[in-house]
Amino acid sequence: MANTEARIDKWLWAARIFKTRTIAAAACKKGQVSMHGAQLKASRTVKAGDVVDVRKPPVTYSFLVLQPIEKRVGAKLLPEVLENVTSAEQYELLEMSKISGFVNRAKGSGRPTKKERRSLDEFANETPMFIADFDFDMDDDEEE
Repeated sequence: MANTEARIDKWLWAARIFKTRTIAAAACKKGQVSMHGAQLKASRTVKAGDVVDVRKPPVTYSFLVLQPIEKRVGAKLLPEVLENVTSAEQYELLEMSKISGFVNRAKGSGRPTKKERRSLDEFANETPMFIADFDFDMDDDEEE
């Protein structure tokens, strides 16, 4: 019953690399899935022993196909289907991007951070100095 080959989009979905087959096919179309440096179409078949590279920025994951399946399996059965052979350098990239967080975002672009929003609110609610020091009763003094 074991298949010798499986479509790459079905395998990526069945091996739980992508949440849906549609997303897996779209990733193939965008050029995010490759093998031996060549981009794969969704209809391309994979067999046991193939190494598939999946680019999910900022990391490129590499998976060794142990079993070409087209039906989704439980998470406990994944070690029988694939082996993660992603290099340690890729995981270092992932850690670096997690640590950096919003550092790469240019100030003023996109939505304000919580800190920026609070300082904006504080600025907007501040009473200007010339109004705080102004004596509104000045006209009343002159009439008396």
